[in-house]
Amino acid sequence: MSLYTSRSVIIVTCPKRLAPYLEQEIKGLGFAIDETFITGVRLSGTINDCIRLNLNLRCASQVLYSLEKFEADNADAIYKKLLAYPWETILPDPGYFSITSNVNNPTINNSMFANLRVKDAIVDRIREQTGKRPSTGSELTGAVIHLFWKNERAEVFVDTSGDSLGRHGYRKIPGQAPMLEALASATIYATRWDQKSPFVNPMCGSGTLAIEAAMIATNRRPGLFRTNYAFMHLQGYDESVYLQEDALLEKQIIEVPGLQIIATDYSARAVENAKKNAIAAGVGGLIDFAVCDFALTEVPAGKQGVFYVNPEYGERLGDVKELEATYARIGDFMKQKCGGYFGYVFTGNLELAKKIGLKAKRRIEFYTSKIDCRLLEYELYSGSREPKLNKEETSL
Repeated sequence: MSLYTSRSVIIVTCPKRLAPYLEQEIKGLGFAIDETFITGVRLSGTINDCIRLNLNLRCASQVLYSLEKFEADNADAIYKKLLAYPWETILPDPGYFSITSNVNNPTINNSMFANLRVKDAIVDRIREQTGKRPSTGSELTGAVIHLFWKNERAEVFVDTSGDSLGRHGYRKIPGQAPMLEALASATIYATRWDQKSPFVNPMCGSGTLAIEAAMIATNRRPGLFRTNYAFMHLQGYDESVYLQEDALLEKQIIEVPGLQIIATDYSARAVENAKKNAIAAGVGGLIDFAVCDFALTEVPAGKQGVFYVNPEYGERLGDVKELEATYARIGDFMKQKCGGYFGYVFTGNLELAKKIGLKAKRRIEFYTSKIDCRLLEYELYSGSREPKLNKEETSL
């Protein structure tokens, strides 16, 4: 029985707070969801289904295919159980594999020890059955086996992704404190952007938000930029299935007549790097780049689009006192130049966000790394309905 056509549980993981957007993506691909939890989604399918998921998902981290669930009190129990599993029918001969894990067991104070016992079990089993010892290492360039172990509950998976899907592969020049591509996609999904109206992104840095917006609007998927996945290194891999899914990525790209995506930054070097990243992503001709202070960014008038800015917030870059003035200017700019738009500010500093001087209509929770962040939404009316500064507003 081939793993590629046998159904099992599939867990698609993602960073915290991205699960609702990951669920939306998976449903959009035609899959039924069994459960959504804080760091992922559970469904069922085959490894051939995992191939499609790997190539198409923007918000995911890993796509895991379950092999077996069992109970284990300690690492020796893990070893004993996995020694009996027919790894020689899954891993190629000769082969290279890696071990990853998510471990929370009172007998383990270092997850690397659990990884070692999994590796030992697989190596010993294959050596017993074939007389050969497979190669192992930490680089996720071949087959990857993942252990989930919480208290006495253990489950072993084939990680069909390998390197994280959260990095989409086009960004060759990341810049300072770049936003993870998966997070950028999720925050764009969280906005009210219709993927046709203007998307204005000052302080663009390495261009991640503008590039992801262009990719979403034209249905360009991350699989366009990657050629190696862990599912390619298992026994029974049929390259024709992958090539068929890969060919669909090109066919499903669409054109959006009149699409306006504007990205600016005061740093000429940042804009130059952003242009290079956009070209690598195949969307260089879809984004209008400019070097200027954010307050000089051109916002197409008479339209209802999205203004999205991700300013520094004093955790890793920027002095907080200086940033207070920047946030106040952002608020002034949105009030004066963005009538009819929805404005969005992504920040990890809610005290600074108070300086914007507008009341947020929505406060959408995200994390970047371990920083608790918010995507703040402002409805920016035109004419007499233009929001006025509420001086009594002291909290977000």
